[in-house]
Amino acid sequence: MAAQPPVFAAGPAPSSAALRAAQDRLMRDPSLQFSFDKAPPPPAPTHLPHWLEVVLRVIGRVLAWIAPALGWIFIAALVVALLIVLGFIVREIIRTRWPHLFKRKPVKRQPVADWRPEAAVARALLEEADRLAAAGHYAEAARLLLHRSIEEIEGRRPRLVRPALTSREIGRLDDIPEAARTTFAAIAAVVERSFFGGADVDATGFAECRRTYEAFAFPGAWA
Repeated sequence: MAAQPPVFAAGPAPSSAALRAAQDRLMRDPSLQFSFDKAPPPPAPTHLPHWLEVVLRVIGRVLAWIAPALGWIFIAALVVALLIVLGFIVREIIRTRWPHLFKRKPVKRQPVADWRPEAAVARALLEEADRLAAAGHYAEAARLLLHRSIEEIEGRRPRLVRPALTSREIGRLDDIPEAARTTFAAIAAVVERSFFGGADVDATGFAECRRTYEAFAFPGAWA
């Protein structure tokens, strides 16, 4: 067997004083620990609030219960998503090739209620317009009939007549019945010729407006 190297360095054996001095230096070294009877205690365990522990236990049980079915749930969700995408694709193909299938059926309009003013109110208005016409103010009389007609529409259908609408545009509103729309447009045409075109309203023009207002106000206009 090969010779083992000596434990101590070659030379004379150290004296007892040298050994004690070396031991003292070793014992005074703060980086070394020779006493293990005062080991630091382990940190105190931290506890979650009781309610949170209960919630976590319930969640864990639910997950453990549904764990075997998670794979099937994922597959079912994937199939549903694919069916939705396929449905959109098929719908667009049908919309492109057979557009008539998606046309909405026309909504049936409800019968129009009687929007005519009371007979006494209409006669009072006509009398007021007649007084203006008798004084030669045919344009003012025609505008009076037009403005009162607009007021009647606003009273029956609030927010139908917007401030930006012209008389001609009001006469084309679909929510006004055809017969009344025609008579209103006739009054508006006479007034617009006077107001914008500079053409004076004469007795014939006023008579036309008066007849059309009677059609608007009295039976037959909203039938």
